[in-house]
Amino acid sequence: MEHPVITKMQVIPVAGYDSMLMTLSGAHAPCFTSNLVILTDSLNHTGIGEIHGGDYTCDCLNFVRPLVEGQPIAAYRQLLQKLHKLARHEPTDDGEGIQTLDISKLKFVVKSEWAIECAMLDLIGQYLGVPMCQLLGEGQQRREVEMLGYLFYVSDKAETPAGEMQYLDESGNPDPWFRLRREEILTPERIVEEAQAVQEKYGFRNFKLKGGVLTGQEEMDALRALKKAFPDARINIDPNGAWSLAEAVELCKGMHDVITYVEDPCGPEAGFSGREIMREFKNATQFQVATNMIATDWRQFYHTVSLNACDIILADPHFWGFDGTIRMSQLLDSWGLTWGVHSNNHFDISLAMVVQCAAAIPGKMNGIDTHWIWQEGRERLTKQPMQIVDGCIDLPKKGGLGIEVDREQVLKAHQLYLDKCYGKGARNDAVGMQYLIPGWTFDNKKPCLVR
Repeated sequence: MEHPVITKMQVIPVAGYDSMLMTLSGAHAPCFTSNLVILTDSLNHTGIGEIHGGDYTCDCLNFVRPLVEGQPIAAYRQLLQKLHKLARHEPTDDGEGIQTLDISKLKFVVKSEWAIECAMLDLIGQYLGVPMCQLLGEGQQRREVEMLGYLFYVSDKAETPAGEMQYLDESGNPDPWFRLRREEILTPERIVEEAQAVQEKYGFRNFKLKGGVLTGQEEMDALRALKKAFPDARINIDPNGAWSLAEAVELCKGMHDVITYVEDPCGPEAGFSGREIMREFKNATQFQVATNMIATDWRQFYHTVSLNACDIILADPHFWGFDGTIRMSQLLDSWGLTWGVHSNNHFDISLAMVVQCAAAIPGKMNGIDTHWIWQEGRERLTKQPMQIVDGCIDLPKKGGLGIEVDREQVLKAHQLYLDKCYGKGARNDAVGMQYLIPGWTFDNKKPCLVR
């Protein structure tokens, strides 16, 4: 029997509501965007993938549509090779953007073809009747995948004009977490309240705080409060390289009984790369270090491990693709290092993507970052999203991704994109900051609320 052939490729930009989450790059807008790839094959199966939003990525996907339609699903590796060869190095990509959290350059790190890879693997898994993880690397390694409780500081949406920045109001929601996630959360006490709410709802065992928002000392106070409230939990922080080397070393003194590891505490400075500076931080503090900023391609990864600059590599399949992510995990396992995944805003399709990927990872695995808890309950694009129970997600037994796209919900999300986000380009966290701090500009060495 001939292999199924791709008969149709759809590229659909979508949007979902978000809270005013704070990071080094500023304040999340009321809506976030993603691009969906939906493939239909000659057996009338549907494969789906999700990638970061923005016109640049959408245009890249639409450009290659003629190359995808008409291809047998079994030829996905050859097709991906062809798509890779079409890629061009943009003059504005200096390779340093992600190291300084310049989100305008995120589009150069995220490769649009990974959404196509995911959708094709979804189709192959359905055709063979096996979960996607069984098609990756050495096959399925685990039945459940641990998730991290991803905590954020949240600013008061009332500071922004309702007509211009229409953040969602869930004050009437009967779910305590759904109410809380739309409220201001800027103190250690409120961070603990946030952690308690998500642990009660999702059962998280461990937590990560997004830093780079307040002063380093204020964020350390929040970590101490978290450890006191959750003495058995692994507590971690990610300031996205906001601290100088000297500041990072000073802040982490006496914190070994509080922090398990630190993610990207510092970045390039004084003519030295982020990889060199992170190695110096490790030498000075003896802390384990995680990153999704200093090793975003194979060349950077080589220098990172050569310098022993990192212990945990967050190899997001949106950055590395499925094949690259599994390859990375195999190397990390051989060298006694740990694999993990970073997260950006996403729908339940990306949730399924990272869960399938994580299920195929050999060796040590860190809990998976996910923004899904900030969207769960209203931004569903599948008929039955995966559920986080006791801090973990059980792998579905269905073929492929194990999810079924809900066309009606996709249309709603696309309409929200047309109504709220069309023509606005890529993510820009500086817009909301203007209402919090007039004239605010991004500075990779200044936490966003410290001016």
